[in-house]
Amino acid sequence: MLYTILGIVHLILWLIAAIEILGGSKPLVNKVIWLLVIFLLPLVGLVLYYLIGRGRR
Repeated sequence: MLYTILGIVHLILWLIAAIEILGGSKPLVNKVIWLLVIFLLPLVGLVLYYLIGRGRR
């Protein structure tokens, strides 16, 4: 049960990150790199994106 909830939370965070990346104003190369990072390194990639990839707003 716990793993199911964690999996759903991870999927939701991944989708939010992917939508933010694709909808952002960064160059296409940066978007592709961030998508690869969060796809190939699921947990670490998401943490990195939310800590340094989003930037200051």
